[in-house]
Amino acid sequence: MAASAGCILIDADFIETARRLADTPRGRPRQTDLRRAVSTAYYAMFHCLAICCANTLVGGVGSNRNEQAWRRTYRALQHGVARRRCLRQREIANFPGPVQAFAGAFVHTQEMRHEADYNPDAEFTKSDVIRIIARAEDAISDFSAVGISDRRAFAVHVLFDHNR
Repeated sequence: MAASAGCILIDADFIETARRLADTPRGRPRQTDLRRAVSTAYYAMFHCLAICCANTLVGGVGSNRNEQAWRRTYRALQHGVARRRCLRQREIANFPGPVQAFAGAFVHTQEMRHEADYNPDAEFTKSDVIRIIARAEDAISDFSAVGISDRRAFAVHVLFDHNR
């Protein structure tokens, strides 16, 4: 669990920001705030996965890790590649349930982010955005509790092309 501690702290900040954008104290939130909330929820998941990759493959906080190698591994995660790997159902089925749920939530939240960021006609309701944020938060929490060997295997799955 120690290897994922940084993931939980960073993701909690993203989730808190997303909630703040979606849940304005006065009236209905603006579409721009709802769009940013969706995007921020996705980035909570993306950074969780990037941290997982770096921590499980190079070393977590407090380990004798090479910081340059850690940063390179963290930055190696690519949005499109991770999405395609998360869509490989036959391979994803070999992971524990929380990893499978994370993969599904990652794909869904990324699709919603694309709508929010690139579709000028997309409109979001506050309740839909709150559900997206909750799904991301739950997926991150459950994923972070999975054993390190399964998180490491998932990191390898999303980072490396194993069809060569």
